[in-house]
Amino acid sequence: MILLKGAEVSSKIKAEVLAAVSAMEGHVPTAAIVRVGERPDDVSYEKNAMKKIAAFGMEARSYVFPEDISQQEFEEKFRTINQDPQIDGILLFRPLPAQIAGRLPERLIDPKKDLDGISPINSAKIFAGEEDGFAPCTAEAVMEILKGYEIPLEGKRAVIVGRSMVVGRPLAMLLLKANATVTVCHTRTKDLKAVCREADILVAAAGKAGMITAEFAAPGAVVIDVGINVDENGKLCGDVKWEGIEEVASAATPVPGGVGSVTTAVLAKHLCQAAQRK
Repeated sequence: MILLKGAEVSSKIKAEVLAAVSAMEGHVPTAAIVRVGERPDDVSYEKNAMKKIAAFGMEARSYVFPEDISQQEFEEKFRTINQDPQIDGILLFRPLPAQIAGRLPERLIDPKKDLDGISPINSAKIFAGEEDGFAPCTAEAVMEILKGYEIPLEGKRAVIVGRSMVVGRPLAMLLLKANATVTVCHTRTKDLKAVCREADILVAAAGKAGMITAEFAAPGAVVIDVGINVDENGKLCGDVKWEGIEEVASAATPVPGGVGSVTTAVLAKHLCQAAQRK
């Protein structure tokens, strides 16, 4: 079985971005990373994202607001960041606290600066198959891995377990654009195991540790594990139970070291593209 490591794909993206940044005649693409509160997973991702962006020859600025910030104050501060001509791209951590209307930032954010594809305009562009929209970074990271390892998609049957707007639905559109035949599964899917076993490419994005076992994979399938969970021993694990998968699948992504490590590289790539388009 081929191990689909994210580091190799990330390094290819880095080379492309560094070349593009060097051609910008001194302009340094700059991202605003906006966080409300101190959720440990957000703090960790922010640290990794800032490190990755710097390594790709660009700049990231952190904007951190207290958990109890009012909607009015948040909106004012977010508008200021949004309108800052020195900011090429914005990453906003969600979910936001209850006092801030859930979809307000999605409608406020400038689609051209929307690095993680949360704007309704970018969602529409992805669903329409347009080239200039930003897809959510995790969904695009899956496509980068498949492309990086030259896994053919045209005419292949892809099954995605999970229908979120962060991964499942946008990824389905990206796979359709690549001429795959796509099935999106969810909690109401009947005989989920049988549907998964029809897949040439099986994507686990349910957010449930170890949900997908070797019995879900057809012989020779490519298994992409998007899940990031913590097991009973406090270790990171995916949605795929690794034991037995290596005996069935032809290729699979590890957790950690797979999709997650490419996601921040895609974020940096989006920042570079946003600066180029501006």
